[in-house]
Amino acid sequence: MVHRLKSLDMFSGSLSQRTYLSLRAAIIELVYPPGALLRKGEICEALGVSRSPVSEAISRLANERLVRVVPQAGTYAARFSIAEIKESAFIREAIEVAAIRELAPQVTDAQLVELRRNLRVQEALVADGDDAGFYQMDSEFHGLLLSYTGYPRLTEIAEISWGHVGRARQQILPERGRVLATLGEHWAVLEALEARDEERAVAALRKHLRQLVSFLVPLKRSRPELFDPE
Repeated sequence: MVHRLKSLDMFSGSLSQRTYLSLRAAIIELVYPPGALLRKGEICEALGVSRSPVSEAISRLANERLVRVVPQAGTYAARFSIAEIKESAFIREAIEVAAIRELAPQVTDAQLVELRRNLRVQEALVADGDDAGFYQMDSEFHGLLLSYTGYPRLTEIAEISWGHVGRARQQILPERGRVLATLGEHWAVLEALEARDEERAVAALRKHLRQLVSFLVPLKRSRPELFDPE
């Protein structure tokens, strides 16, 4: 698994920050699936860093409840928690709905063009069956909506809050038909923005964001090993 850690060169910031971002991406993207053991020595070797930045990264991820540190046993990627995913989804919806309310009346033509280009790429990725590429463009689409508010810290705050949602979405997107349905939901949001229709945009975004929770119970039933007992 460690050979799939993203290079530190892909990130900016201090060595500790880049180590954290690389390890966090691996957990969100299920390189380390729920319950997987994280071996510090292997991570250090893969990233070319000492144990100190890896330990700092694990401490931060533990605070986000993305990893679980068991004394004298090891460090593990946290299993899914329905309660935590629902909480993250609630935070995500609150932030994105506020953002789209701000955006809808004043969205610019240039911003609409950028969103439309993003969705055209999503269409191509769906046609190619590239779920990983689609996930990246999906995240970019939501990031664009947040960035257009003009609040530079909003994306950072949202990213930290959405860790549990991001992991669950990685597991759910490959579900049959879900990627194509997600694309349609994105188009509905864009079409409402093109009409400068605030309430329609909010309704389309809410409908889209709430799809995740509906997949959790069936996922837990079919893959109980991914979840904490609750």
